Amino acid sequence: MVAEAQTTILELDPETGERLRKLAEDRRSAPRALMKEAIEQYVDREERRNAFHADGRRAWEAFEKDGLHLTGDEADTWLDRVAAGEDVDPPACHD
Repeated sequence: MVAEAQTTILELDPETGERLRKLAEDRRSAPRALMKEAIEQYVDREERRNAFHADGRRAWEAFEKDGLHLTGDEADTWLDRVAAGEDVDPPACHD
């Protein structure tokens, strides 16, 4: 099932509207296409930010529950090896 497109009216101040018109002209695009792209990018970014914060909350809750963790040095050592191209598993968490 394909969802229908939703039309939204967006009011821009004259300066922003002119900047958008100029940018669209420079890119040989329509202002509405640039606005659609900008909104999609914003929504994607904010969804990823929300997921990142949710992952952090879950990790903190798991730590509070069981105390398992890695030290900063342990994580840095592992990440240095990964960055150097080694195929290594992350170190085991401990309490």
